[in-house]
Amino acid sequence: MTTGTADKRQLVTFEAAGELFAADIFAVERVLRYTPPRLLPNAAPWLRGVIAHGAETIPVVDLRERLGLPAAASTEDARILVMLVGEVRVGVIVDAVLSVRTVPATALEAPPAIYRGLAREYLEGIVRQDEAIFVVLAAGHLLTTTERIEMERMLATEGRDA
Repeated sequence: MTTGTADKRQLVTFEAAGELFAADIFAVERVLRYTPPRLLPNAAPWLRGVIAHGAETIPVVDLRERLGLPAAASTEDARILVMLVGEVRVGVIVDAVLSVRTVPATALEAPPAIYRGLAREYLEGIVRQDEAIFVVLAAGHLLTTTERIEMERMLATEGRDA
């Protein structure tokens, strides 16, 4: 998806485990200060819990855990990106949000089969800019359909228990 003209893209850039990442600006609805999510029993290790976002309760995914990156304690720079993953709003914990960058659409390169241990399914591509390499996440692929259904089931159960 592009923003502005078809020859430019806007990317929200962020860090996790010392790696540089980006996501299309249309996939990121909001950036929130990190607050510890409310835990969900029997959740996958990468599903940290839920937070209130407006009138919704949204699941929160730890990007480090989801991508198999080293764990670390949250710092004051940590943020939760509220992203659209398919039709579901999901919070994604990142170490820091850096900026919004406009890049030429042609700057997006196809990702290698494996990029620094990250599975290709999570990647839209890579962008090189200002001597940095940003891994552009395919936000719609951070969760499988089965995982989204399971999260919705857990959230429905959570709502009944509250």
